[in-house]
Amino acid sequence: MASGTLGAVEIVEFGGTGRPIVVLHALMGRASTWWPCAAWLSRYGRVLGFDARSHGRNPHRGVWTTEDFVGDLVDVLAGLGEPAVLIGHSMGGLHALGAAASAPSLVRGVVTEDVGVDLVGRTADDWRALFAEWPVPFPSLAHVREFFGPAADYFAECVEERDGGYRLIADLEDLFGIAEEWGRRDFWAYVDAVSCPVLAVEAEHSVMPAGQQEQIPLRAPGGGRHVVAPGSGHLVHGSAPEFYRGAVEAFLSELLGR
Repeated sequence: MASGTLGAVEIVEFGGTGRPIVVLHALMGRASTWWPCAAWLSRYGRVLGFDARSHGRNPHRGVWTTEDFVGDLVDVLAGLGEPAVLIGHSMGGLHALGAAASAPSLVRGVVTEDVGVDLVGRTADDWRALFAEWPVPFPSLAHVREFFGPAADYFAECVEERDGGYRLIADLEDLFGIAEEWGRRDFWAYVDAVSCPVLAVEAEHSVMPAGQQEQIPLRAPGGGRHVVAPGSGHLVHGSAPEFYRGAVEAFLSELLGR
């Protein structure tokens, strides 16, 4: 795994050559959380990602709108030289839909993973209650892995050692502020403007409103497919990795003609 810059954004290169595949992380995540998937995704092209604003090592801290995140993604896509496939988990899936709607010539296809399109009415209070139960700081990475169970590898990438233990790299107040926007507006306008194919992968035990994700490929002009990963939680590629890989590889094979 290497890194470089594209414009003002530091890019993480996961390997592979040819057609670009951009992986997009969720709230509180970072690009490196995609490493387990990159090993097989690199068979289909050049896999790259980046830390979104207020996440990982991105120097831009604070509270941002979805348009800010989508703008950064479009800037990255504009520098790649050819249309990319976008693969996003949760928040990253929303940003992928936004980029596909805003810059259709730069996006070949989109994979969303347990994405929220209409969370109007939700607040960050649920997030605050969840984080209040975490034993922060964690005394060791082993404790992080034990606490998060099936999502252990993911969260091990999202913490750093400071102030007497392991804490999230991202600032929680920034994350709460970013999440608050989702409770004030929906993003169906993005879906309704996506002209490329979409694969919507939904968790069986989704944290998103019922019935929405199956509407994404139906409403998107580019069409596509909706699948539900049996037994999976919100982090589908971590809780149902074989199902997730099979669904994404089938989509990529058809999309890219392999």
